[in-house]
Amino acid sequence: MLKFILPLFVLLCTLNNSLQAQSWSTDFEAAKAQASEEKKAILLVFQGSDWCVPCIKLHKEVWETPDFEQFSKAHLVPVKVDFPQRKKNALSTEQIAHNESLAENYNPQGVFPFVVITNASGKVLGETGYKNINVTAYLDHLNSFIQ
Repeated sequence: MLKFILPLFVLLCTLNNSLQAQSWSTDFEAAKAQASEEKKAILLVFQGSDWCVPCIKLHKEVWETPDFEQFSKAHLVPVKVDFPQRKKNALSTEQIAHNESLAENYNPQGVFPFVVITNASGKVLGETGYKNINVTAYLDHLNSFIQ
């Protein structure tokens, strides 16, 4: 009996976590509308998800954590601005153009990872990148831009 209950429990926990997870947008205009409606800031994350080691570390150490999920739900509309290099991770032509346009406006130096906090109209409130600090300190750092 236990061998059937444990897998079911794991499945239910996984489904529950995926339903609660903050979704990342790839559409800045939609994010601005959502941020305006919900009175939140926007988190733009410029990353190379399949080649940039600090980007991957930031993703694992911060973006994937329950602490970030909770903070994000309360304060942010997260937007991924990804520049993958592997063919299997290729973006649509439209998404590439959208990301390049955002990079021209918010990341002209092409820094990766590059994290930008904006208000709902797109005005920059703060900029940062990967920091070798714990998730609580990183969220405090992000929060300093919002307040």
